[in-house]
Amino acid sequence: SEELEPSWSATSLTDAPSARRDHSAIWTGSEMIVWGGTNGNVHNDLGHRYDPGTDTWSAISSVNSVNPNVPNSAVWTGSEMIVWGRDSGARYNPETDSWSPISDVNQPSLRNYYTTIWTGSEMIVWGGSYNSDRIFLRTGARYNPSTDTWTETSTVGAPSARRRHTAIWTGNKMIIWG
Repeated sequence: SEELEPSWSATSLTDAPSARRDHSAIWTGSEMIVWGGTNGNVHNDLGHRYDPGTDTWSAISSVNSVNPNVPNSAVWTGSEMIVWGRDSGARYNPETDSWSPISDVNQPSLRNYYTTIWTGSEMIVWGGSYNSDRIFLRTGARYNPSTDTWTETSTVGAPSARRRHTAIWTGNKMIIWG
């Protein structure tokens, strides 16, 4: 098999979102969806979809979405983007360009600089910090979109409290580093 040589090409900037940080992005299999973030200012262009096949950007709805101006993270379920941002979440359906809130019962406590992964059936939010980032966390919760419920993660054998770490899903385990 022939190896592909990596190459770069610029995306169109027509209708692209403004510059930002603390946003999230997911790949649907055909499009990238970018949500939220800040550059120190509140944005009017909260979310966008990018189609690399046509090199075009388009805005997405923000009705019933999560607060876009706080650090957030997102996962792709195969049909929806689930975004959780510090203390609230919502599900975005790109087919209908619509958001629906997710349950806040038993959701993780207020936090920044946490990780989020998709297991194939649940989103896991873990770690982070709060209280002006002075207190690090070793807690989290699993969100099941089929039942719209949160379940706390066990702290038995959990890593030490941390923030700004990374996490991946192996297919049966969440591995945290940093």
